[in-house]
Amino acid sequence: MYSVFIVDDEPIVLDGIRSRIDWEANGFTFAGEAGDGEIALSMIHEIKPDILITDIKMPFMDGLQLAQEVKRTQPWIKIIILSGHDEFDYAKKAISIGIQDYILKPFTPEEITAGLKKAAGEIDRERRQFSDITKMKEELKSKEALIKKEFLNNLLHGSADMNTVMEKCQELGINLLSRWYKVIISRIDSKSGSQQNQQQTCSLLNSYSASWEQAVSFFHHSNLLVCIFKGSTQEELDENVYRTAETISHITSKNEDCMCVTAIGITVEHLFELKDSYEDAKKILAAQPHEKENRIISSEDLKSENSQILELKETDPFIDRLKYAGKNDINAIIEESMTLVRKNPGQFKVFASYLLVDLIFEVSKLIENLGGDIKQLKPELLQRSFIDEAVLNEKNLTAHIETLLNFALEYRNSRITGKYADVIFKAKKYIEENYADQNTTLTTVAQAVAMSPNHFSTIFSQECKSTFIEYLTNVRIENAKKLMRETDMKGYDIAYECGFSDPHYFSYIFKKNTGLTPREYKATLS
Repeated sequence: MYSVFIVDDEPIVLDGIRSRIDWEANGFTFAGEAGDGEIALSMIHEIKPDILITDIKMPFMDGLQLAQEVKRTQPWIKIIILSGHDEFDYAKKAISIGIQDYILKPFTPEEITAGLKKAAGEIDRERRQFSDITKMKEELKSKEALIKKEFLNNLLHGSADMNTVMEKCQELGINLLSRWYKVIISRIDSKSGSQQNQQQTCSLLNSYSASWEQAVSFFHHSNLLVCIFKGSTQEELDENVYRTAETISHITSKNEDCMCVTAIGITVEHLFELKDSYEDAKKILAAQPHEKENRIISSEDLKSENSQILELKETDPFIDRLKYAGKNDINAIIEESMTLVRKNPGQFKVFASYLLVDLIFEVSKLIENLGGDIKQLKPELLQRSFIDEAVLNEKNLTAHIETLLNFALEYRNSRITGKYADVIFKAKKYIEENYADQNTTLTTVAQAVAMSPNHFSTIFSQECKSTFIEYLTNVRIENAKKLMRETDMKGYDIAYECGFSDPHYFSYIFKKNTGLTPREYKATLS
């Protein structure tokens, strides 16, 4: 399946493409949409689709500007431009950017499908070419590559002659002159131990690495990709580092059998200090021997983890979920918890009692993890009367669960310390207050917590086990469900109230997330 993202400022065009293409039958998945290039860029950064379809003329950021930026940061994305008849001059510029296809308006679903299949064919061809292990071995063994690798290796180990470093850089065509530097090391492993899968993924990374901005890279061993980054400011440096680290994770994930851990070394000011950043990254990598999923970690992350009181080692998903849950998550937890009760309406009290006792037990474990004792902090939650009153009816049950969860979150917030805990809580609070604003994006939330979008995206997804887009969408859907339960608002009003710019897109996303259309969900409530 190839994921497709669409950008157009005309809702009728977005709805037409979204609803009239048989995505799965043609081997594609619809990944999302946006009404202008600026909002789209933030979403594309996180979703990382395979194919982008964009209108050429849009407010804030037009299709060509968007295409240029996407190609700069995610060069594997194939781009299809939609354009009017009088914009042929744009076509020439589009070709120079590297656009995959140029489709004139008005177009048919068949033309879009043909364009998508053409792009998919190009993706397949590139992947076959890039994952050619023989080609990679030949490239790595070439005289120029070996000389470059030896030079960079010596530089990172502090054994290069610093008096002739710049001269050697010029000779090899490497520009390392900058204000700030960082070294990252990515370890690529096969979950099954397949040498072929590992090498194919490394070959793919090797092919794309030449296009990464402000970086020079080489494979130190067969599965260790080393990248030296430079930047004129620390902010620019961090943005490039985290963007590339996410790109490495994304490319690795193309092979389901492969995973990677990326270690980010400390920031240094001079070339002779690159050794310090390299050694720091090596130590971080050595401390992560048994990871089972992609991870990006830096020295700052380790310091933050060591300073946190909350270290949940429980395997229970409920405990893990409460680690960073916000008030917007409470409705979703209640809805999920009520599933078993609603499936057995004839035995409401039995299943309701079982559910509530189980939740009380889980919250007790969370409080204990944080150094507290629920018997002293909230003894009324353990009284038989609390349970008896809760199981009288569904309304009472949901109210009592809400009381229990609010207590857990408030106590957790009073006990948690640490850099990223604060970032996650602030981000979720911002989302809670601004999810109804259509302009709430990864970039705006990152600004609110004073982090770069790339760094924030990495921290949020790793800490919350959910991407920012997935979390924001879930918050909007849960609030939409709440409005359906508690008000008589029309579907299109609920869509706008919950931050969706188009009622049709709201219906699509609602069904994708719940399995029901808004109308069908409303019918289950009566």
